Amino acid sequence: MKKIENRAVVCLLLALALAVGMAFFLFRYLTQGGSWASSAFNRHLYNAQGQLTAGTVLDRDGDVLSSAEDGKRTYYDSETVRKATLHAVGDLQGNIGTGALNAFADKLTGWNLVGGAFGADRGGELTLTIDARYNYEAYQALNGHAGTVAVYNYKTGEVLCMVSAPSYDPLHVPEDIETSDRWKGAYLNRFLSSAFTPGSVYKTVTLTAALESLPDLESRTWNCAGSVQIGEETIVCSGVHGEQDIAAAFANSCNAAFAEIAVELGAETLRKYTEQAGLTSSCRLDGLSTARGSFDWDLDDGRLGWAGVGQDKDLVNPCALMVYMGAVANGGKAAEPYLILKTRNGLGIPSLPRLTSRTGTLVRRDTAERLTELMAGNVERTYGQSRFPNMDLCAKSGTAEVGEGQSPHAWFAGFLRNEDAPYAFVALVENGGGGSSVAGNVAARVLDVMVNGYEK
Repeated sequence: MKKIENRAVVCLLLALALAVGMAFFLFRYLTQGGSWASSAFNRHLYNAQGQLTAGTVLDRDGDVLSSAEDGKRTYYDSETVRKATLHAVGDLQGNIGTGALNAFADKLTGWNLVGGAFGADRGGELTLTIDARYNYEAYQALNGHAGTVAVYNYKTGEVLCMVSAPSYDPLHVPEDIETSDRWKGAYLNRFLSSAFTPGSVYKTVTLTAALESLPDLESRTWNCAGSVQIGEETIVCSGVHGEQDIAAAFANSCNAAFAEIAVELGAETLRKYTEQAGLTSSCRLDGLSTARGSFDWDLDDGRLGWAGVGQDKDLVNPCALMVYMGAVANGGKAAEPYLILKTRNGLGIPSLPRLTSRTGTLVRRDTAERLTELMAGNVERTYGQSRFPNMDLCAKSGTAEVGEGQSPHAWFAGFLRNEDAPYAFVALVENGGGGSSVAGNVAARVLDVMVNGYEK
């Protein structure tokens, strides 16, 4: 009798193990089945060259950016458009991890839980949120420089433009892409996967902290003689600004004033507001994780002054900065960005309408309103409203020093308050020089097309 009981216990344990195993398998199948089916080892979906032979990638207007024909993958017929959309679409070899051909392969195979992957004959359709025309303009505006340009709708979350450079033609990969400095970082999507010294665009965070932490900020003035000595550090400014209030100091992007403000605030306050702004967190766009920004707050007063103006060891991810700009524009919270507008699987069934997700509070509403006014003042006082026709623009430029003998990175970030164009943007030109003059011109060209259209 006891032997029978022991056998019953063993059978019960085996049954429980089987049930647990089946539950684990079903969980993995539900959550990762698409990735399994779209693996490059699946020769039903990939040819001998490793090219995905199923599915079509389109931009938001329905222009075909990449499709599979006769067992091979094709791209848009314009070489410049292919380069401009490369990091959104992907390459044939799978080196660009953020490209749709790699990151969203399960959507292109037409995968569904019942029928699996359909393959080349009935692949899926993936429509991205980007507009190929905007990417084209952004890529042209970078004019051969490394960098990134992105624009998104801070109310809906749609990423309308996402360009990273250097880029190359996926149909004609340069022979020296692995060895020449010209192509350094060409596989990297700088918007999603990199972090850079922010320079003066970071002053928006320092100013946010000051607006909420220094009660007399608006009534005070700072005198700029071209530099200020803080501890052992000489904080050098871009000019001699004289006596100025906070609005003028912000418009002048005065390092002297903002370094003194940073020291007065202290490292812990700056840490708090940097983290609240989301600049040390990772964003997720349809499963793609962005790089995190990083900051060193174990600093003496001199280095803290430099950190407060976006130098020292400050590093910011362009996507996180763009979302922060969107939150300032939208009263403290912004829509979370995404890249997939819609899909259609192998059975022809479209995806459900997209629901907008929002960030947490990145900046207090009243502070966002005041910061918006000051950023609009930058355009009126410094950047020139005439450069941005028909745009209610709020912006901050940045010129980030990145090392002796190297030209600084040029930044321009901000947002539009136009009711029909609620766009936040970021433009970065690596080693480009002046923020307003270089990155500002890049942003102006892209935004002009988006707001005013093309000349007839």
